[in-house]
Amino acid sequence: MRFHQVRELVDWAADYHARLAEQYSRLAATGDDERVRMALKYLAERELKLQADLLGYLSDGSDHGDVLNTWFDDPNDFPHPPVLERLPEGIEVESVQSVLATALTAHRTLQDLYAHRADLAGGNHEKEFFEALSKGHEGEVRRLVRNMQRLEDY
Repeated sequence: MRFHQVRELVDWAADYHARLAEQYSRLAATGDDERVRMALKYLAERELKLQADLLGYLSDGSDHGDVLNTWFDDPNDFPHPPVLERLPEGIEVESVQSVLATALTAHRTLQDLYAHRADLAGGNHEKEFFEALSKGHEGEVRRLVRNMQRLEDY
């Protein structure tokens, strides 16, 4: 489908975070390496928090109702999700660094998706909304790298 509401993209992203959390949790439950299991559990918690943040935007009391109801035309049907959809199934669990690499790829790709939507935004509120989401993922990337490095040093 070519036309979408911002709400649909936010809902898709929230669902994506939930699926990543589920995959991280599943892998943590079956892993042998203690550090990798700890990293996967940490990532699952972070993904659930990101999902909750996005679901907060979708709640009835959100200040973003006008932006969420905005329609946009994207003939590519969201440019990044096909890349993102392959990531949960391809998580390498040999090391903390391999797990981190997948997590960073997911977050940077989502950040790029939000930046793409900000660039194509039809109004200032929509642009500001997607810029804020993009910056949030930038901060999340820094947090993940810092905390996973601590785990490696552990």
